Amino acid sequence: MMDEITYQAQEDARVLGGKLGLSRRQLLAATTGMAAAAAFGLGTGHAHAAAPAAASGVAAKGGNGVLVPPGKRGIILYTVRDAISRDPNTTDLPSGFKEVLQELARIGYKQIEFAGFNQHANAEGGNLNSVAGAQLLRTWLDDNGLEAEGNHGSIPSTITDATLAQFDAACEIANILGFGHIGTGSDPTNSASLPAWQAAADRWNILGERAATHGLKLYTHNHDAAYNFLLDSGPLDAQGNPTLSSGIRRLEWFLQNTDPNYVWLEMDIYWAHVAQYRFRSFTAANGQVVEDIFDPAGLVAEQSNRFPLFHAKDGLFTPQGYSITPFGQGNIDFTTFFQRVGAKGYHNSMYEQDNASSVPAPAAPDLSLRNAASSYAHMASLRG
Repeated sequence: MMDEITYQAQEDARVLGGKLGLSRRQLLAATTGMAAAAAFGLGTGHAHAAAPAAASGVAAKGGNGVLVPPGKRGIILYTVRDAISRDPNTTDLPSGFKEVLQELARIGYKQIEFAGFNQHANAEGGNLNSVAGAQLLRTWLDDNGLEAEGNHGSIPSTITDATLAQFDAACEIANILGFGHIGTGSDPTNSASLPAWQAAADRWNILGERAATHGLKLYTHNHDAAYNFLLDSGPLDAQGNPTLSSGIRRLEWFLQNTDPNYVWLEMDIYWAHVAQYRFRSFTAANGQVVEDIFDPAGLVAEQSNRFPLFHAKDGLFTPQGYSITPFGQGNIDFTTFFQRVGAKGYHNSMYEQDNASSVPAPAAPDLSLRNAASSYAHMASLRG
């Protein structure tokens, strides 16, 4: 593992490249990483998640009992998509990226995760799905002291020269915006079958290595089904796929069969707890039903640095089911979760609430931003 000084020099070189509109790959083509950092006297840019001291379990500077340090409190913009997409000509409420980013910074957030780059056509900047749009977004991020950590975009479903070129273009946009990571909002595959997960792992290893040439970590975001049990044993069905399970969960297998240097995960804490609620047993190859309760924090603790990002999403769990709530208003024990996962101060926690514009009732035009404020306060209050 690289030492902390080397990591910071390379990170600062990436930041400089972003400010110059260059990827790390382009910057290193003209310089060498350590020499560039020394020559430019760097050290004032964004510092993304993967500091080795934190990854090894040492609290990041500024932790001091705070479970989510101030610099690691983030939000995915999907939460406030109603505000980003509304017409500024019809309201005095924050509308569009520029005004919403200003409001989130005022609340106290330091990190942003994008969910695409669309906003209302009347918002300042208009269509931002371009290099020029990314440069404008980066200006607004910097003006508000915000750090962009990633994006819920998409990755190629097949590997061809054309799809790799498209992926490279997405990575270049990510570098302009200063991302530390690039990812998707979906699971690697929706299948339960081992062959599909093997194909997904092979593809993600290729793309993860490709992302690394741009100085980025490729990550997948989970839903509950990805923590269901993998069908990897027993009789085969008509298509030749296994029908029973050895007891390993799909994303656990994915972690074991992807390169830890190139493939990363963003655990959605809510959906992981839904999986704990839903997927409590599997049928083994001998036909026996085996109880196995999923432990989200335990999975992270086993290899904490594979999870640079979390979705800090809360929910209510009852015998009748589960529902998404503002952060701090559900019954997920986030204090215990963050105490158990290790690498204190390493993880970037992005508040997400899919229904922030309508829950709690009644729905209101300013509700998602009010939820963002109350959820930030709850995140900041976590101690352990």
